[in-house]
Amino acid sequence: MSLINYLRKHGKSKKAPIWVRVADDLSKSRKDRAEINLEKINKLTKDKDTIVVAGKVLGSGSLDHTVTIASFKIADSAKDKVLSSKGSVVSIKELAETNPAGTNVKILC
Repeated sequence: MSLINYLRKHGKSKKAPIWVRVADDLSKSRKDRAEINLEKINKLTKDKDTIVVAGKVLGSGSLDHTVTIASFKIADSAKDKVLSSKGSVVSIKELAETNPAGTNVKILC
């Protein structure tokens, strides 16, 4: 089962519209998906936030606090910077399984 189908099914069965929204964002063409720099993530999040990016996280900028990032793709430099700030990087599917209701998860696009 593809990630998009999994998220739609999971979101409907758990009554969690966040996962349906992420599936809709992922179903866009590649050029229309989000590309977010760490600098923007740093500005829009607080310490210990959990975010989903239905696209790619790029390595421009830095993080000065701890965040958990779930994304479709992440640049190696971005992953290194997140881990060095004591944050974590997980797949979108892993986040949906550990947080089925999607509580306290922000979507960045």
